[in-house]
Amino acid sequence: MESEGVRAATHAGSWYTNRKAALNQQLEGWLSVAKTEPSFAGKVKAIIGPHAGYDYSGPTAAWAYKYLQQTYGPTKEKLRVFLLGPCHHIYLKTCGLTKLRQFATPFGNIEVDRATVDALKAEGNFALVNQEDEEEEHSLEMHLPYIFKAFEGTNYTLIPIMVGNLSASSEAAYGKLLAKYFDEPDTVFVVSSDFCHWGSRFQYTWHKQEDGPIHKSIEKLDKRGIDLIQAQDPSGFEAYLKETENTICGRHPIGVLLNIIANSKNRPNLSTKLVQYAQSEAVTSQRGSSVSYASLVTFLLS
Repeated sequence: MESEGVRAATHAGSWYTNRKAALNQQLEGWLSVAKTEPSFAGKVKAIIGPHAGYDYSGPTAAWAYKYLQQTYGPTKEKLRVFLLGPCHHIYLKTCGLTKLRQFATPFGNIEVDRATVDALKAEGNFALVNQEDEEEEHSLEMHLPYIFKAFEGTNYTLIPIMVGNLSASSEAAYGKLLAKYFDEPDTVFVVSSDFCHWGSRFQYTWHKQEDGPIHKSIEKLDKRGIDLIQAQDPSGFEAYLKETENTICGRHPIGVLLNIIANSKNRPNLSTKLVQYAQSEAVTSQRGSSVSYASLVTFLLS
């Protein structure tokens, strides 16, 4: 496949600062506050993190990226970073691949792994996404500065994948296809997702009175789904979404990751843990609204 140009950092200056020094200070500040749990030992193989504006989700995302920094740090070994995110602006029934060579950030450009992207296109059911549609989408871009920061001093390339509105069987098929890449020692997966979008503007107002105030009910709802992610249970997560209709925008990328884990040759030694959870607002009335953010990490236990 003939590659094209550079994806611009189209949300810099609005969703996050476009000033390199200020952005660096911001990310370093959040990463310094984030903690790692010593009992969560093992090599990081995947993270799930949010993609809202950095003022809202940046502190939560730092907790997942702290583990990436701790695992990989500066190294001369070449790494591949698969970045999976949902589509907010175009409708896909498949997964979409980039035609571009690089993805820009205020820190500099990240190189796309053209060889791996081309191999995926040759062997799987992937669409090609045009540059305009890629630059409209924020779910991948919001992870790029953190990826640049976490892998600073490391030789790595990016495989960005836009995940469409997949059926459960399609999630399973993509999971099976991508598992062989996941199992390679030089590969890590980043999955982009916010959790519950609550309020009339999202047309979702789930509230169980017995769970207490609205924000506590939202947290309990989210934690049910998170428990299934930690259990690495793709069918359970699918059933939970059908029952609750929780507005987890990255449910399909998460579903793909859960199926990757299910197909991994290392499945018995993989453990997924929640490392941070937050809400944009502690909603107490029907007039409020909030978005939930969670960071999870999948470890390969030694």
